[in-house]
Amino acid sequence: MFTSLSLLIGTRFSRARQRNKLVSFISLSSTIGIAVGVAVIIIGLSAMNGFQKELDNRVLAVIPHGEFAGVRGPIKDWQPVVKQVMKSPLIKGAAPYVGFTALAEKDLKLKAIAVRGIDPAKESAVSDMSKYIEASAWKNFKPGEHQIILGHGVAQELKVKVGQYITLMIPKNNETTRVESPKRVRLKVVGLLTLEGQIDHTLALLPLQDAQKYTDIGNAVTGVAVKVSNVLDATQIVREVGSHLDVYVYLKSWQQKYGFLYRDIQLVRTIMYLVMVLVIGVACFNIVSTLIMAVKDRASEIAILRTMGATDKLIRRIFVWQGVFSGVFGSVVGSIFGVIVALNLTTLVDGLQDLIGHKFLSGDIYFVNFLPSQVDFSNVLVVSATAIVLSFIATWYPASRASKLNPASVLSSK
Repeated sequence: MFTSLSLLIGTRFSRARQRNKLVSFISLSSTIGIAVGVAVIIIGLSAMNGFQKELDNRVLAVIPHGEFAGVRGPIKDWQPVVKQVMKSPLIKGAAPYVGFTALAEKDLKLKAIAVRGIDPAKESAVSDMSKYIEASAWKNFKPGEHQIILGHGVAQELKVKVGQYITLMIPKNNETTRVESPKRVRLKVVGLLTLEGQIDHTLALLPLQDAQKYTDIGNAVTGVAVKVSNVLDATQIVREVGSHLDVYVYLKSWQQKYGFLYRDIQLVRTIMYLVMVLVIGVACFNIVSTLIMAVKDRASEIAILRTMGATDKLIRRIFVWQGVFSGVFGSVVGSIFGVIVALNLTTLVDGLQDLIGHKFLSGDIYFVNFLPSQVDFSNVLVVSATAIVLSFIATWYPASRASKLNPASVLSSK
């Protein structure tokens, strides 16, 4: 009964117009502050979720999780290495590759690129690269036909389109100090790798046999790429598997080159949670001010309730409910607004970029050239619950003061 009564009176106190306009203003500002804080945190966390999703779906879908590269030059007998690697239950797939750096030339334009020779039939075991290349180009990507697939960014810089030709200048492998001119190979661009990020501006693909031919390594390969069962443990898995191989290899994992991206995302996410507590906490201080002034404004009503038999707990609950209403209302409004903005964040940012004519994320610098967003409703619940809990804590001191008012002194002053 007392709980329902305190809720009823608290609701009426919240809806009633305050005698003091300043109380109404501070109450409104505290609600707006909580709503803005909740919305901003939800948007920020959604952006971090989006970056992590794109890191998993784009970068880790194209680059191998780990590599075993030959120490003493190309690995000639690589088939046994693949068989040894696949014996480990921690390895989900393995494929040979040939990697080298070359200079792409089109008309008077030059571009240094990382060339990777792959076997499309085996590459699907270690990456989802085919998802970001036209199906027809991937299907017809065969050796002996002088084909190359360029990253979309590379093609843009060279101003080359599918169906046109480029010249690839490949340095010759020689053990002498004599300087030799690079090998020049004319290749047809048959497709584009479109990841909308940094990899687009650096990578080109060749059929494995063609890459072996152009680098004069015969049937050898630069190394064996692998896909591991747990991406976050890739370094440890590669070390464990590599220690049991019969050949000397360099151990590489995606974390050595792109691990900082994942760490940065987690760091920003942690900071966002800290900012959440601070921002919402500051907004909740307004609830303290509002309730302290509301207690003074409602002193006569409190005194009348006390003379009618209201207990300290009832009075305390009334003002707790009044403060929690502000927190709940601000949290709900902020959550709705934050989710709506987060769901449309990429479109909104793209529109802003078009409006001001400036791109915030450049594909040749960042691993994506757009601002991704993914709403995680567990984050929404955590942020909303935090706002409500902090608003509840903020009501305790003013509610306690209200319960200690002396009705005789209040009524006599009237």
